[in-house]
Order: sequence, then C-alpha cells, then structure tokens
Amino acid sequence: MNLDLNTLQFGEPRLLWLLVFPAALLVLLVRQVIARRRDVRQLAASRQVPVRERFPVFGDALFWLCAIIATALLFVALAQPRVVASTVHRAGVDIVVLLDGSASMHVRDANGSRWQRSIRFLRTLGDSLSWDEDRMALTLFAHIAAPQVRLTRDPNTFFFFLDHLSDSPPFRLEDDTSWDTNIALGIEWGLRLIEKDEELRGASPNAKQFVLLTDGQAFSGVVEDALKLTRTRNVPIFVVGVGSLQGGVIPDPKRAANPDEPIIRSALDRRSLTTIATTSGGRYLELDRESDVAIANQVIDAARRRSIASPPEPAMQPIYWQFLFAAACAAVAGVLFLRDRSELWIQALGAGVVLAAVSAFLR
Repeated sequence: MNLDLNTLQFGEPRLLWLLVFPAALLVLLVRQVIARRRDVRQLAASRQVPVRERFPVFGDALFWLCAIIATALLFVALAQPRVVASTVHRAGVDIVVLLDGSASMHVRDANGSRWQRSIRFLRTLGDSLSWDEDRMALTLFAHIAAPQVRLTRDPNTFFFFLDHLSDSPPFRLEDDTSWDTNIALGIEWGLRLIEKDEELRGASPNAKQFVLLTDGQAFSGVVEDALKLTRTRNVPIFVVGVGSLQGGVIPDPKRAANPDEPIIRSALDRRSLTTIATTSGGRYLELDRESDVAIANQVIDAARRRSIASPPEPAMQPIYWQFLFAAACAAVAGVLFLRDRSELWIQALGAGVVLAAVSAFLR
C-alpha cells in the first residue's frame, strides 16, 4: 500500500479553524522567549556575582512548545485527515483437490487408514487458505469419479464434506468400481470443475492448481494424455503421496467370506507419482516426510506465485491515528522539560483533555 501525501484531504475541514489557537499561542511563546532572552542579558549585565550565573536558554518554553504542537496535531486529527492509497490487489488461488477413494486407501499404514490420513491433511490445507479470494473444489475418484464440492469460497461447504466422510471413502469395498485407481479420470473431472465454474461465473484471475492425494498408479499412456490437457490449461499438479513403501493388506470383504481368495497388498508408488508431478509442471510431496503445515504452505505459495496482480486501485485511507500518535509523542516529550509541580499538573490536565477529545471522536 502506497500513500500519496499530495492527495491529503479532510473529512471535517470545518474543524481546522481550531488551529488558530495553537498558532496564536505559538506567537505568544516566541514573544516570551525573545523577552526572556532580553531580560537575561540585562540581568547578567547589571549583576555582579563571584560565580558566573548560568541561565537555561529556553527555560520552560520547550515544555510549552511541545504542548502547543500536541494541541495542533490533535486538532488536525479531529479534522479526519485522509489520503489516497494505491492498493495492489493480488488474485487468489483455485485449488482443486483430486482425492483417491479406491480400495487401497483402506490400508492402515499411515497412522490409521490412508483415507483418514488424507482427510487430516485436507483439514490443514483448508485452514491454511485465507478464503477471501481463495477457492477450493473437491472430487473423488476410483474406477469412476464423483465430484463433491464445486469451486467455492465458503469453507463451511468444504469442511462439511470432511466431517461427514472422515472415516472411510464413499466407494464401498463390496463394489467392483472401488478396486481401481483411475487417476486420469480424476484429472479429467478436475478440469470439468474448472470449465463449469468458468461457464457459470466467467473467467477467474485466480491461479489454478490441482492437489492429487493418492497412493499411486502405474504411469500409463492414458494418464499422459490427461496430463497434456493440464499443461494446455496451465494447471500444474502437486501430487501428495500417502502410505508407505512397505504397504499393507487391502481389507477384502470377499476374502472374509471365502478364505481362498488371494491376499491383495498395496504400497506407495513413489516413482509413478513423481513422474506425474514433474510431467505436469508441479511437485511431488509426501505425507509424514514433512509436516502437514509445511506441505500445505508449499502448495499454496506455489499457486500464489502464479496468481495475477491486478492494477493498483486508489482508495481513501484515513491517517488520523498517525496524528494522534504524534500528538501523544509530543506530549510525552514535553514532560521531559517540566521544572516544577504546577507544570506537571498542567500537563496532567492537558492529557485528560486529550483523552476526553479522543473518546468523543471515537464514539
């Protein structure tokens, strides 16, 4: 924010006439200082003492000068000064979360299930957004995709989903559609969310970015085709891996009924996820290798660096608090030059008047 003092204006200019009083007092003070210096010279010339007398140069004048300055600044503050401030407005960020909801997210190798670990991270990511100009959307995918939240500035909508599906994915293990990790379809639906938002609300200056939370999928030509679309739309993908390289067993309801069913294991596919991130122009991050706050800040900061700053917008900025602060500093400085108790009482009375005036101004 840049303040242009050449554009100084007053909300209550009729109060500026009060400056006549400190101006008159300043004239009287100057006359008193001149008269005092003349009297000091005459006294020094007429008196003969064994020790050279020393007289203060200004005497009590400095105290009264500070009091006059404080009074003048107070009157200026009462006139409500304001200047034109140029505010640079930076666009927010649009983060589309692509959350894996496949069967492998039930594996419990991430301090709970991978799904629960992902939900905890998304809470941190949501808490890290300002939500003023920032927006967030959410879509789930397994063999199929299921958009959940459109791009919104309302954090309650986003956290409502997290609260009601925090234990397990909405895709049931009994359904065959949950036994697949179709990252390409999740990316396509993320792009559809952006396109639908532009169709309804017009183009947004916010920087677009995907956050892909998954345990991985073998990189294939289908995924590569989806990444070409993200590069065309300039939407990088920040991939956040969840799980461990050792992996774990996917709970299979069919095996509970038939022990002869094969055991299916799942492990974090770090190599494929790194390829997806770098190919899209994003980065690969991994839960529990860094704190959730650090990962969320990296995701948001990367998007903010890509956001577009709009031209400065002029706006009136009040600056009366600066004058009140300067008046208080002048009053405190005057105390340093007090010489007797009566002047201290005068200063205390002046401070009371200032406080009363400020209180009346703030009502």
